[in-house]
Amino acid sequence: MNAVSTNKFKNFGKFLSARTLQMSTVNISPTATEAGNYCISFDDVKKAHFVIKPYVHQTPLMTCSFIDKLCGRNVFMKTENLQKTGSFKIRGATNAVASLVKRKNKPDCIVTHSSGNHGQAVAKAANNFHIPAYIVMPSNAPECKKNAVKSYGGFVVECAPTEKAREQGAEKVCREKGGSFIHASQTAEVISGQGTIAFEMLKQNPDLDAIVVPVGGGGMISGITIAAKHIKPSIKIYAAEPEKANDCYLSKCNGYITPVDHPVVTIADGVKVTIGENAWPIIRDLVDDVITVSEEQIIEATRLVWERAKLVIEPTSGVGIAAIISEKFSKAKGMHGDVKNIGVVLCGGNADVGTVAKILTGV
Repeated sequence: MNAVSTNKFKNFGKFLSARTLQMSTVNISPTATEAGNYCISFDDVKKAHFVIKPYVHQTPLMTCSFIDKLCGRNVFMKTENLQKTGSFKIRGATNAVASLVKRKNKPDCIVTHSSGNHGQAVAKAANNFHIPAYIVMPSNAPECKKNAVKSYGGFVVECAPTEKAREQGAEKVCREKGGSFIHASQTAEVISGQGTIAFEMLKQNPDLDAIVVPVGGGGMISGITIAAKHIKPSIKIYAAEPEKANDCYLSKCNGYITPVDHPVVTIADGVKVTIGENAWPIIRDLVDDVITVSEEQIIEATRLVWERAKLVIEPTSGVGIAAIISEKFSKAKGMHGDVKNIGVVLCGGNADVGTVAKILTGV
């Protein structure tokens, strides 16, 4: 396993200015429903990059020859599992909290609902700016994630394990505490912050031909897509999701947001949610294809990264690896012989070791 050197990319500024993608740029709005009318622009991502820089790691791109052989291409893993708070979520959370702090009326507290990673990130980001944070979490969220929220100074408010209960819980806390709400994937500043992943990846390796991103609410992939397609219009962006939580796939097929019609049960707990209204127009228009993978493939990919790449990842990160080594990948839209260098986001490493050990060993 090797980290990709960045020394040869000193002319990245010229690389950025030489590549542009014509798209509409609008003020941040609650929703974006028209083609090309997106909630963020590349300028928002670029600004976010400088805002969050003091608070996050520039995580390395790592390689593993065994994974390269399985994929039949050169694979570059963006190790957000090594990021502060253990996932990419700190990027968007930090950008969103910083934006609130800049306003005239600093919020009394920050509120969100989360199954874990976003909650940890908001707690940490709020703590950085000395603001209390209340995280509404489902009662069945991993204990390690609840404890992590508390360790970052956040207050955990438990609720029933349903999306409705989470939303109602957050609304109640906002009313009672006078807080400002930050959505895990649909707040525009969160999306811009997540887009900095692509900004870094194409600085570390401008030769990337495609980026594969696990998709849940869609904040990460929409931010990455806006940034990557602006910097390098020829790049392909592929969403990866579990077959049991395939709302992004269904939505791309139908042309409108299509939630799954059954309870979502998947070991990739970070992508159980349905894509949101701000992320959807970007996914609809600019994401090249969606690759779905089985639970067995996710387990095998997660085991593969632990054993061969020596990286601790949570199963949600395994979704992207499962996609690139599946037969579906070579048949994805836009895939051809010239697509040789593949970036894949290892989105998080906040695994409950005991639970993952049982999953990987089958014991």
